[in-house]
Amino acid sequence: MPNKTITVAHGDGIGPEIMAATLAILKAANAPIDIEEIEIGKEVYLKGISAGIAPESWESLRRNKIFLKAPITTPQGGGFKSLNVTTRKTLGLYANVRPCRSYYPYVQTHHPLTDMVIIRENEEDLYAGIEHQQTEDVVQCLKLISRKGCEKIVRYAYEYARKYGRKKVTCMTKDNIMKQADGLFHRVFDEVGKEYPEIKQEHMIIDIGSAMIADRPHIFDVIVTLNLYGDIISDIAAQITGSVGLGGSSNVGENYAMFEAIHGSAPDIAGKDIANPSGLINAAVLMLVHIGAPETAAKIQNAWLKTIEDGFHTADIYDKNNSKALVGTTAFADAVIERLGQVPSELKAVTYSEQKSEPLPMSVYPPQTKTLVGIDVFVDWKSETMNPNEIGERLAALQPDGLKLKMITNRGVKVYPNGNPEISCSDHWRCRFTATAGTNTHQQVADLLTLMAKKNIDFIKTEHLYDFDGERGYSLGQGE
Repeated sequence: MPNKTITVAHGDGIGPEIMAATLAILKAANAPIDIEEIEIGKEVYLKGISAGIAPESWESLRRNKIFLKAPITTPQGGGFKSLNVTTRKTLGLYANVRPCRSYYPYVQTHHPLTDMVIIRENEEDLYAGIEHQQTEDVVQCLKLISRKGCEKIVRYAYEYARKYGRKKVTCMTKDNIMKQADGLFHRVFDEVGKEYPEIKQEHMIIDIGSAMIADRPHIFDVIVTLNLYGDIISDIAAQITGSVGLGGSSNVGENYAMFEAIHGSAPDIAGKDIANPSGLINAAVLMLVHIGAPETAAKIQNAWLKTIEDGFHTADIYDKNNSKALVGTTAFADAVIERLGQVPSELKAVTYSEQKSEPLPMSVYPPQTKTLVGIDVFVDWKSETMNPNEIGERLAALQPDGLKLKMITNRGVKVYPNGNPEISCSDHWRCRFTATAGTNTHQQVADLLTLMAKKNIDFIKTEHLYDFDGERGYSLGQGE
C-alpha cells in the first residue's frame, strides 16, 4: 500500500521521549507512513493561543486526517481550553476506544482475565464545557445529551463488537437519577440493540458498574457509556491491568481519527528517560489498523508483547520477582525493535484484519409535537432568614396571565409550598410556573418576566417546560 501521511505532535513533558521511542519502532517495522510534524501544547498556549494549537496546524490535520499525538501540558488557570476536548469536538471524533487487557503474570495484576474495550462518547455530556456562575453561591454546568450523539456511539459499540467477535455490550449510565439525559442514552441503547440480536446486551448503573470493573473486570467485554463516566472508568480499567502507562486509545470520527496514550504528560519525570512508552506504542498499533496496515500493526504488537513477556520492564511495571531488566524509555523501544518478527510464547499473540470503515446507518425518527406547558425561572435572592415562604408569597402575588406558581426548589429540593424547615438554602431558587389552561404562549412567558422585572426580582436564567407528544420533557423537583 502507498504510504499514508500522518500528522504527529511530540507534546510536552514525557511526550517527546515516548514519541521518539514510538516513531523509532514504526520506522524499524517499515510502517507505511510519512510524517508531518506540528507543535501543540504548553509552548503554543504561552504564545497566547488559548486552544493550544496554531491555525496552520489545523490545516495539517484537515489535510492528513490522521493524528498521532503525545501528551501535552495545559497551563493552570482560566482561559486555557483542553486541546483534547477541542480536537475531538472540532474534528467530530465522537468515539473514544480504549482496549484494556491483562498481561499477567508478566505485569502484576489482581485480575489476570481482564480483556475489555471501553467505548466512550466523546463530544457531549459535561465535557461540552458550558458553565456559568449564576449567584454568589451557585455555579452551574450544563450536561448536554443528544439523540444523534447517543445513537452514533451506541451503534459504533455494537458494530465494534460485531467486527471483532465480541459477545456482549454493557451500557453504563446514571438514569436512576438523571432520568432525562442518561435516560435518553439508555433508551437509545435498547432501541438500537434490537438490530444486533446476536450480541448479549445489559445495562448497569455507573456506580455499581465502576465497582464491578474494579472487582470483577473479567465479566465485561465491550462497555459503552457517556463522556465523563467513560473517562473515569477507562482509567480504572487501565490501572487494574497493571499500569495506566500501558493504555493507548483511538478517537474516531467519520472523517478523522486521533491516536494517543491515555496518560498525561508527567512533567515530574520528563527528560529522565524512565517513562513507559507503551501507551503511545499501543495507540500507534490502533492507528495502523485504522489506516489499513493490519500486518504491520500485528508485527509491532507481538514484538511489544514478546518484550513484556521477556521481562524488559520500565519502572512503572517493574517487579523484582517477575522482571528481567529495569529499562528506560529508549532501551524499552530498542528491545521491541529487536523482537520485530517474533511472537510471544505465553501471552496470546494478536492478528488483525483490515476493517473497512463504512458510514453507520442512522435511525429516522418521526417529528414530535412540542407543547409549551410552563417555565422554570431561576432567581437570585437572599435575605437574613432565607425563608422560602418570603419569596414564594412574593412570586405567588404576581398572578401572571396563563401561569401559576407551582413550586420553588433550592438545589433541586422543594422548599415552597410546604417545604421542610430543616432544608439549608442557598441564594439560588428555581421557581416553577405551569400553565393554567394546559398550554402557554411565548408572550405569556415574556409577560411573566416583565412582571418580575417591575418587582425587582432578579431572574438569572429560564428553562421552558415542554411536553413532547404528550410526554413530559422535564424532570420533577425532589418532593414535587
